[in-house]
Amino acid sequence: MEYILLKDVEQYLNQEVTLKGWIFNYRSSGGIYFLQFRDGTGLVQGVVVKNSVSPKVWEDCQKITLETSLTLTGKIKSEKRSPYGYEIEIKDLKLIQIAEEYPIGKKEHGPEFLMDQRHLWLRSSKQWAIQKVRNTIINATYEYFNQQGFTKIDAPILTPTACEGTTTLFEVDYFGKEKAYLSQSGQLYIEAAIFSHNRVFDFGPTFRAEKSKTRRHLTEFWMMDAEMAFAEHEENMKVQEDLIYHILQRVLEKNIEDLQILERDISFLEKIDKPFNRLTYKEAIKKLGELGSKIKLGEDLGAADETLLTKQYDRPIFVEKYPAQMKAFYMKHDPEDQDLALCDDLLAPEGYGEIIGGSQREDDYEILLKRMQDHKLPMKDFGWYLDLRKYGSVPHSGFGYGLERIVAWTCGLKHVRETIPFPRMLTRLRP
Repeated sequence: MEYILLKDVEQYLNQEVTLKGWIFNYRSSGGIYFLQFRDGTGLVQGVVVKNSVSPKVWEDCQKITLETSLTLTGKIKSEKRSPYGYEIEIKDLKLIQIAEEYPIGKKEHGPEFLMDQRHLWLRSSKQWAIQKVRNTIINATYEYFNQQGFTKIDAPILTPTACEGTTTLFEVDYFGKEKAYLSQSGQLYIEAAIFSHNRVFDFGPTFRAEKSKTRRHLTEFWMMDAEMAFAEHEENMKVQEDLIYHILQRVLEKNIEDLQILERDISFLEKIDKPFNRLTYKEAIKKLGELGSKIKLGEDLGAADETLLTKQYDRPIFVEKYPAQMKAFYMKHDPEDQDLALCDDLLAPEGYGEIIGGSQREDDYEILLKRMQDHKLPMKDFGWYLDLRKYGSVPHSGFGYGLERIVAWTCGLKHVRETIPFPRMLTRLRP
């Protein structure tokens, strides 16, 4: 008999089916075994009644351990008392591999122990739910950009220089001839593609050698960059707003049960609507001062400031028009105030802080050339980027989001280390 997946179980009500998967909990009561079973797509309780199965099946039940892999055959029945809504009355089972004593028990374990066992911890219900939400966010991102006519362009992982500052680069020896670096962002590269495809995005791993131990930082994380020809600052923020709103709607549509497993209060997500809140940098500094922060004009918002600010609102906040001197060389300055950059950070509510950074890009050749000279950027490595302003330059804008931060926010997690299957942090390279 072919096996079915638990995600399709409703189609097989009152029918005999075969399932393949793992035992994540079990107990016995006299002549009955209760087996908590998962197959990666869902959960179900299996019931084995001694008098209804062969002696061999009953004998095998007594060999079962946590995470034993097996095949079950039996009738699917609706069961309102079950947390899964269904039960399978098991008639036959075949053990595939009897697992050794499982190191992760029901007791409380510290985060370091669980991270050491990350390859096994991924099997737990909450970690499973997090990755399901992550998957929805990724697919919703692709869906949105496909609907809006964007083309996916793949940026290189190995680059000859920095995009976001040289102090956070991971250096790689490139065949003994020169130094290469792991990408911090694909932004500069996909900018080149807007002149061919108009609107583009990338999605891939990026690397920052930041010596940071905060709950928001990883040294390897996944980033989406989007770039748009003919789009200026206001339109750039509108696309960011629409994308995040689209992602939230898909999560609420597809992952309610996962969010319940995570004990996430979805009321915070359900009440988010457009338009998002908006503050200028100066307004944000003033607001933070009223809230007790010591931050001063000319200083960047720290994690504590973002937390303080976002707890005042029930929807995301755009903080726009930062002092240009604080921002990257490629950001266009505000024509109404040359001391400001036409940029924005999008901060998630509930204290989660920055999830998107974006700006209008400088499209004038002479202005960008002077900026690059002022920053002493090597023309050998950046000349191609300047070239883009010589051959049909147009106003253009873009932004990037950090996938793990969006996952942390939507799932209500305290630390980004649980948002990615195998986190890389300042003190963690294994497993």
